[in-house]
Amino acid sequence: MSDRTPAGQYLDAAIGLLRRLRDEEAGPIAAAGTMIADTVADGGRLFAYGAGHSSLAAQDLVYRAGGLALMNLLTVPGAVGVDVRPATLGSALERVEGLAGVVLDSSPLREGDLLVVISLSGRNVLPVEMATKARAKGVKVIGVTSVAYASETSPRNPSGTFLKDHCDLVLDQGITVGDAELTWEGVSAPFAPASTVVTSALLQAVMATAAATLADRGIEPPLLRSGNVDGGLDWNAHVMTEYGDRIFYQH
Repeated sequence: MSDRTPAGQYLDAAIGLLRRLRDEEAGPIAAAGTMIADTVADGGRLFAYGAGHSSLAAQDLVYRAGGLALMNLLTVPGAVGVDVRPATLGSALERVEGLAGVVLDSSPLREGDLLVVISLSGRNVLPVEMATKARAKGVKVIGVTSVAYASETSPRNPSGTFLKDHCDLVLDQGITVGDAELTWEGVSAPFAPASTVVTSALLQAVMATAAATLADRGIEPPLLRSGNVDGGLDWNAHVMTEYGDRIFYQH
């Protein structure tokens, strides 16, 4: 590595993971962007789901400058992040059978929509059921996961399968099992996770593809602008009015 400090090693590791996405996941990224563009063009709605820290990458797609206004966050109460007490409750909820079905039945998802399901390990009940039950409703599912978990860990859900087994398309984050990039003398456990950085970049690459694909078809992509630039708020109000029936975070 070019820099032997821990900071330099971590940044080198993250850069290496991003290069792998660019070189090895170009096909799936293009396919995912096309799926999203197709959904937008066909009048469908877009949703993203992730539990715990995987939710950070989902939230990064929703209501943000430069992003598609149609992306909505699908939430499972108590499993969105570490804002619940105790924080371990969120992890426990990921292993509760039937919860995904209850959430989907009370959500606006319908046939023709698209759901991005993010789960690093892809082994727990919640993401697996979220994907299977969404597809049963006629919703297209893009799974974002580390495929390595399927060969190095055992599934932790009754189906005995992983998220990757229940998706229309899979994006492989390429993160090693355990999500820690560094070891250090005197430190007993590996440390420095990179999944959030990599997953957010991966999904922004997908969204960039979707926006460009729509434009190439002669369709203005419904993108939001920063509210901190002149005219941004007016632009966003126009987009949200035009696509108000497909945006659920403003109600």
